[in-house]
Amino acid sequence: MTDPIAPLVNSPTVDRHAFGPDFVWGTATAAYQIEGAVDRDGRGPSIWDTFSHQKGKIKTGEHADIACEFYDRYESDLHLHKELGFDAFRFSLSWSRILPDGTGPLHGGRVNEAGLLFYDRLIDHCLALGITPWITLYHWDLPQALETKGGWPNRQIVDWFAEYVDICTKAFGHKVKHWIILNEPLASSILGYFTGQHAPGRRSFRNLLPAIHHTALAQAEGGRVVRRNVPDAQVGTAFSCSPIDPFTPRDQGAATRVDALLNRLFIEPALGLGYPTKELPFLTGIAKKVAKPGDMDRLAFDFDFIGLQHYFRAVVEQSYFMPYLWAKDISPLRRNVQTITEMGWEVYPESMYRIIRQFSQYEGVKKIYITESGAAFYDTVEQGKVNDTARVDYHKNYLQHVLQAKQEGSPVEGYFAWTFLDNFEWAEGYRPRFGLVYVDFRTQQRIVKASGRWFQQMLTNEPMLVK
Repeated sequence: MTDPIAPLVNSPTVDRHAFGPDFVWGTATAAYQIEGAVDRDGRGPSIWDTFSHQKGKIKTGEHADIACEFYDRYESDLHLHKELGFDAFRFSLSWSRILPDGTGPLHGGRVNEAGLLFYDRLIDHCLALGITPWITLYHWDLPQALETKGGWPNRQIVDWFAEYVDICTKAFGHKVKHWIILNEPLASSILGYFTGQHAPGRRSFRNLLPAIHHTALAQAEGGRVVRRNVPDAQVGTAFSCSPIDPFTPRDQGAATRVDALLNRLFIEPALGLGYPTKELPFLTGIAKKVAKPGDMDRLAFDFDFIGLQHYFRAVVEQSYFMPYLWAKDISPLRRNVQTITEMGWEVYPESMYRIIRQFSQYEGVKKIYITESGAAFYDTVEQGKVNDTARVDYHKNYLQHVLQAKQEGSPVEGYFAWTFLDNFEWAEGYRPRFGLVYVDFRTQQRIVKASGRWFQQMLTNEPMLVK
């Protein structure tokens, strides 16, 4: 399902007007990465609280107990967000801030009213500033109380999640009309329950298939709950995705298998196509050992939009040392890539066009939003400024390919830069900086980077040409 690389014809001009009046411009954030205040106002611990305090789990030995202090600074931060010209703000709800026990009254837990009030104030402040709130219901921070009960491999989590979504949508659905069910379900299920790189840090193939299946069921069930409670909502879910290229022609089979895992595993069940078992035979274990009668029908949900979270392409080769996939990634360094981010990711703008085209080919995909894209570089403050020209070039060039895909008929209708503020980057700690706004984590000072100012000029001034 991959398109050949399409060269940019006459380099489309990147300005707000070129994308049309209804194109959505926003930034994306996540609760655990920015909020801090992890033990205040009734919030319960999440798996990331537990994981980040375990020795050796975070590369820098850090945690997000304080993070960006967004919990206390959201008003001034949102004013800055408005100043930069963005009209939408994507943020996630902390499940454990709202339900400290992981569950609500239906399952023996309690609702934390202080948690609901915080998000109510945040939403109201967005609306007062003319910023459209986009809520992500799950961005990886499962309540620790639910992990203690088995976490995502426990089938009950589908019901626990449905109750959480029901409480959130009843509380905020009259104000918020854009809902994203899950953020990158591939990462939370595989990195959390198979490789152990992310919270909760489990490493077991025994956990993998139940975690995948229950996550896919929750994705659809969450959509149904939002649709029931907020009939006029736009309901979506967000996938990490990358075009997959073979290192040599003989590696095409490996590329096909990796594409099935990285790009198809969660969208195809949602579209009623089932799991990609032909390319990944190990997934047949879901139907044989994990699923219950009727589950395969329950996986499908008619989403209004799909969020694509794209940063880089992957180049892979056949490998007999990687079970189930029989493939491994070829690092950008080995391929002599010239531009690599601090995360070790290749900067390859054409991949944005390709991944939009790939997902556009699905008949059931109505609208696409780029719900994340961005780059971490080594930012330095010099004379009170951060001149992050590499990040400016990243967004310019990737947006050119978004625009080309849009002009060719792909239903792409928005772009959310990752991310608004430098933040806690999960297992990487605070070292990688993706933000359009620099955060001094000792003083909490905010400095708008050159990339933030570029967006400000592009979004608020007359059209500007990309040079």
